Amino acid sequence: MGCDGGTIPKRHELVKGPRKVEKVDKVAELVARWFYCALSQEKLRRPIVACELGRLYNKDAVIEYLLDKSPDKTPMESASHIKSIKNVTELQLVDNPAWCGDKESIKGDKYDDLQCARFICPVVGLEMNGRHRFCFLRNCGCVFSERALKEIKAEVCHKCGAPFQEEDVIVLNGNKEDVEILKKRMEERRLKSKLEKKSKKGKTAAAASQPEPSADSPGPSKAKNGKDSANSSSGENRQIIFTKSSENGNPSVPGKASKAPSSTKRSIADSEDKSEAYKSIFTTHSSAKRSKEECSNWVTHTAYYF
Repeated sequence: MGCDGGTIPKRHELVKGPRKVEKVDKVAELVARWFYCALSQEKLRRPIVACELGRLYNKDAVIEYLLDKSPDKTPMESASHIKSIKNVTELQLVDNPAWCGDKESIKGDKYDDLQCARFICPVVGLEMNGRHRFCFLRNCGCVFSERALKEIKAEVCHKCGAPFQEEDVIVLNGNKEDVEILKKRMEERRLKSKLEKKSKKGKTAAAASQPEPSADSPGPSKAKNGKDSANSSSGENRQIIFTKSSENGNPSVPGKASKAPSSTKRSIADSEDKSEAYKSIFTTHSSAKRSKEECSNWVTHTAYYF
């Protein structure tokens, strides 16, 4: 069973040493991150979306992941931070004119150039194959190379003209340091949105709890009108008092109590300064008095009985 017939075993065949660390092929890693969906592991196809951490997904894969409410759903580390479709941004990508597609390498008899990417930067022209750092704007979804954003500094998107800030720039497939920075920004952004929603709910609840002014309750304008009417009525009363006292021959100043005794009521028929035509208007005049024989036996709404 071995060691016979002149076989000479070596040391590494008899003694087991420490395992060698397997090195990951950098080209294969770049292809997996830039050409395949991080959720479904399928080839990226439009529409392509990116999360707030800079990972690339197929939009239909994200929708299927969000719609799957089954209890035996396998947790995905690459999509655990995606809670709704609002957490991803659809990317506005520019096609590479030098990319021929997958038609040439279907049979496997031709060389597949992995350095040739499907999309490029619209400003500098660099290919989006993982060799260069690329970013996208969270407001509009336009994708540029980091070199283009550094060389051509502007506060407006180079492609669509939408304004953006430094916090809106998200690095695609960044390193660990970039992912940590983006994660902090994402948490701060979500906390801020929650606080804004709570404040809006508190304002709406306070507005709903306040009683609405009813039609019967007098408002400020009605209160003012009531004061004006009271002042006007008091002025009329004062004017009436003044006229009555002046008729008796004791003029009094409005607002001051008159010392003269109160005047007795007199009928208009006894007044001498009134004409007979004026006196005939009232029921106290002799022409308005009729005997019972002259009165009819039917009753009207405003009948007078003397």
